[in-house]
Amino acid sequence: MTPHNASGPSRWSDLDRPPLNATALRRGLLHEGGLWTSVDVVQRTGSTNSDLVARAASGAADEGAVLVAEEQTAGRGRLDRRWTAPPRSGLFFSVLLRPAEVPLERWGWLPLLTGVAVATGLSRAAGVDTALKWPNDLLVTVGGEERKTGGILAERAGEDGVVVGVGLNVSLRADELPVPQAGSLALADAVSTDRDTLLRSVLRSLETWYDRWRSTGGDPVTSTLQETYAAGCATLGRQVRAELPGDRAPVGEAVAIDGDGRLVIATAEGVREAVGAGDIVHLRPA
Repeated sequence: MTPHNASGPSRWSDLDRPPLNATALRRGLLHEGGLWTSVDVVQRTGSTNSDLVARAASGAADEGAVLVAEEQTAGRGRLDRRWTAPPRSGLFFSVLLRPAEVPLERWGWLPLLTGVAVATGLSRAAGVDTALKWPNDLLVTVGGEERKTGGILAERAGEDGVVVGVGLNVSLRADELPVPQAGSLALADAVSTDRDTLLRSVLRSLETWYDRWRSTGGDPVTSTLQETYAAGCATLGRQVRAELPGDRAPVGEAVAIDGDGRLVIATAEGVREAVGAGDIVHLRPA
C-alpha cells in the first residue's frame, strides 16, 4: 500500500530517502560535558539559520543547539543565493556556538573550521574525498570534474553567538541538480548516503575541531586549523578571479591562507592581495 495523506505524499513516500531518526541522533550526540545540548529535527522550514538566530535572540537556545530540517524552502548561501533541494535529499542544519574564550577578530575562522570538520566527517563516514573552495564551499569529484556539493553560512546571533549553517547534497540525482556545476555524495560514489550516520560523523568532527580551536583561544596555528585548511583547500595553487565589492576583480594565483583566514592572491603585476570577502572563481588552465 502506498502511504498517502490529504495534503500530499507522506514523509515515507520516497523509500530511498528515509526520514532522520531524531531519537537516535540525540542518543548518539548528547552527552554530559559535550558541546551538543539539543538536537531538533523539523520537517520543513524556510531557513534553519534564520530559525536558530531567532531562537538565540529569544533566549530559547543554548550553545550547542542543533537544528536540522528535512526540507528548506528558503535556504541561503553566500551573497543571499537561494539553496533548494528535494525533501530528505540532503543535510540542512545549523548550530549555535558561543566562543567566549576566543577574541572577536578570530571568529572569522568559524566557517573555515566548519569546512574542515565537515570534510573530515564525510571522509570517515562516506568515504568521499571532499575538497574546500575558499571560503566556504564543499567540492566533490563527479566524472573527473569538481562539483559543489555543499556550502557553509555563518551569521552573528546577538553579541556573543554565531549560528553556522551547513547545506549538503547527499542523495541528489543527476536530473535533480539545480545547476550543472552541482554535485552530491551519491554522484561522487559515496560508500554511504545514510544521513543519520553522516550527520553524527560531521557533528562529532565539528565538536572536536571547535574544542581544539577554542582551547587555544582561536589561534589558527596552535590549533593546526590554518595548516589543515590549507592542505584541503582546492583553491590554493590555482589561477582565480576574485569578484570583490566595488566591481573590482583581481586575477592571479591563490598562494596562501593568512592568519586571519583570508585568501592571498599573487597577481601578474607582482602584488599580493589578501581577500577577506568576495566571490572566488576557479579559472581553467589556458
